[in-house]
Amino acid sequence: MIQFQSVRKSFGTQDVLVNATFAVHPGERVGIVGANGAGKSTIFELICQHMEPEKGEVSVPTGQSIGYVHQQLNPHLHDDTLLEYVENAVPALRQMQSDIHVVEASLAAAAGAERERLLRRLGELQTDFEHGGGYTLRTRAEATLSGLGFTVRGFEMPFRSFSGGWQIRAELARVLVAHPDILLLDEPTNYLDVPAVEWLREFLKNFSGTLLLIAHDRYLLNSLTETTLEVMAGRVTRYNGNYRQYMLEREARHDQLLAAKKNHDRKRDQLERFVERFRSKATKAAQAQSRIKMLEKLEDVEAPPAVFRTMKIRLPPPPHCGAEVLRLDGAGFSYDGARWIFRDLDVRIERGEKVAVVGLNGLGKTTLLRHLAGKLELSAGRRVVGHHVEIGYQSQDYVEVMAPDKTVYATARESAIGRSDGDVRDLLGGFGFSGDAIDKPVAVLSGGEKVRLALARLLLQPLNLLLLDEPTTHLDVHAREALEDALRDYPGTICLVSHDIEFIRHLAGTIYAMTPDGVRKYYGNYDYYREKAVEEAAAQAGIAAATTPAATGVAAGDDRRTQRREEARSRQEFARQRRPCELRIQRAEQASTHLEKEQSILHATLLAARPGTDFAAINRRLTQIETELADALAAWEAASLEIEELRRRCGLE
Repeated sequence: MIQFQSVRKSFGTQDVLVNATFAVHPGERVGIVGANGAGKSTIFELICQHMEPEKGEVSVPTGQSIGYVHQQLNPHLHDDTLLEYVENAVPALRQMQSDIHVVEASLAAAAGAERERLLRRLGELQTDFEHGGGYTLRTRAEATLSGLGFTVRGFEMPFRSFSGGWQIRAELARVLVAHPDILLLDEPTNYLDVPAVEWLREFLKNFSGTLLLIAHDRYLLNSLTETTLEVMAGRVTRYNGNYRQYMLEREARHDQLLAAKKNHDRKRDQLERFVERFRSKATKAAQAQSRIKMLEKLEDVEAPPAVFRTMKIRLPPPPHCGAEVLRLDGAGFSYDGARWIFRDLDVRIERGEKVAVVGLNGLGKTTLLRHLAGKLELSAGRRVVGHHVEIGYQSQDYVEVMAPDKTVYATARESAIGRSDGDVRDLLGGFGFSGDAIDKPVAVLSGGEKVRLALARLLLQPLNLLLLDEPTTHLDVHAREALEDALRDYPGTICLVSHDIEFIRHLAGTIYAMTPDGVRKYYGNYDYYREKAVEEAAAQAGIAAATTPAATGVAAGDDRRTQRREEARSRQEFARQRRPCELRIQRAEQASTHLEKEQSILHATLLAARPGTDFAAINRRLTQIETELADALAAWEAASLEIEELRRRCGLE
């Protein structure tokens, strides 16, 4: 069991942990949450004994291996290839393998009792090597590297030749391959793309050891953890449940503690007023003394820490624009004229659509976004911008356009056309700039703070198309939720690239998936895309299995069967997406029937009117019915047109 007992740790004058007491039991899956700088990573450093507590005690089970991804690597010290670097995750296995080779070499010249001894030793080494997973180590290393996005061609490249982000991925692979008893992961998705995050989630679901996960990624926290440790104001509080359950329980606990504090303060106030009023009266002296004793016994109740509630980010309404916002026709791009990032690509983004671009790193997601923004010229095809479209583009290098001598507030204010000072301050607060922080000059901000300011500055402008490249980078969970809520309610058009799966799930209604085989559009949300991608992969595997030498004689028949399967799949997809439209048509028809019936009754009432009939009320209702009938007809027409568009998209015209 990992146990912290009254642990205190500070850096200079800043207390990071104060009287931190908690335990993590073997096999538990724990999420660690808290604001940036609260002390989450310090907990990992203490567990690994990379630092010592100033007070208290940290105990870790002896004989348990710990896996911890180091963020600061020294690639110049490693001459290994990528695969060798990951395979060397378990030094004991490497030593055993070396010992096996030595014993095998010695057997050739041994005889008699010495040979028997060497054979026994070889058997022991081979048994230990097998139990330690030595014979499957290379296979596991290759599978892990592939899952995290490395290509087979990269396995033999020198580890030092990879960029910093890819080296961190390799370090993660090395730790996972070692299969430690205790696994400590500190923001593991920082350098991962969406497919790698999905793979990591599946891997960790099957991990049997103790897992401690620091993450701003709600997708991993909700799907992997069963206990949550909140690090706040130097204290560590334990909650049962994943991140979603923690948020609910945290608010309930806060309300209970607040009620207890109010009751305590009210009782103390009543006792003190009684004593103050009657202590000098002889007839009440005994009662006053009794109240004084009650006050002395009354234990103090601490006020609960304030619950951080996600701030509301309000975006300016988008200016009106045409129905088609942006289009790429036959688009292609190549840096060298030989290797194409994408080719013959058609993209059509419509007003109000929320699009996410997903895929492995290196396939061109950011490049595509830059083309959509007009920051990069196409090598082939054309880009068409819709009528009155105002584009806002956020990228990781957007910070370079901010004047370093201006304050945070002044930098945001100059972009806030038609916004009040209160709006500017509220939005800056949602991105972590509150109080004196808005008076800081841009020059002293950290890299993450500059990215957050650049995004806030962009969102203050009246735009109708937002192109966002990794907008959640450097945002904590609360800021991500605030941004997510704002963008979900935003009536304009959004196209984004993000590795935050929960962010994509809650926002995107259309997915563009970039794969080595090209770009595919999915007319549905992220969960729909994942479902279809799995189905397509399974179907492709089946087709590949069928395409064998024995099957080549019936290739034409296979093509026809494949075509029929595609047609059947299109019909199924059309039926699935058509259903909501049909329900809307049905509701519109039912509403029209009821309204027309009510209209007939009211007309009959007017014709047979008697003294006392409220003609004004009947006429008002008839006017309302006309409006409601028009709305029902419009809903019916919109749903019918949507079905026709679905039919066209599915190729069923």
